[in-house]
Amino acid sequence: MTDEPREVLILELQGEIFAIDAQRVREILDVVPITAVPGARPFVNGLINVRGKVVPLADLRLKFGMATPPPTIDSRIVVIETQIDGEAAEVGLLADRVREVTELAAASIEETPRIGLRWRSDFIAGIGKRGTDFIVLLDLEQILASAADLRAPAQPVG
Repeated sequence: MTDEPREVLILELQGEIFAIDAQRVREILDVVPITAVPGARPFVNGLINVRGKVVPLADLRLKFGMATPPPTIDSRIVVIETQIDGEAAEVGLLADRVREVTELAAASIEETPRIGLRWRSDFIAGIGKRGTDFIVLLDLEQILASAADLRAPAQPVG
């Protein structure tokens, strides 16, 4: 880890506070119509239309073994840029709520404990502390690495 503060987007999944690197975020959308993909793995089982481009939609709650209630007025889709098979790709991430973009001081970020977490430690890049809140920094490469079905088909979505 570096001594530089880390700019992150804070979001909520089932009341838990998570963060992703803000520089990966391309846009934040209200929930849009989702086209189901029959036979797809549950984690990435839908496609969305983002300005005429087909983008796979991932539900991180499924990776963390959380309940997946229907979207609410606070639900958002965070469109990120990532690497899949060495190529740049956009992926939508469902979030129950997006809070803010903020900086976390490098000194406030600690390595992921090997025990005591209910989630896979390889999905976590670190644990940040802000005030009395713990913020789980997600390792999107690790989370998305097991989702080879993130490649969207070439046809437009309706």
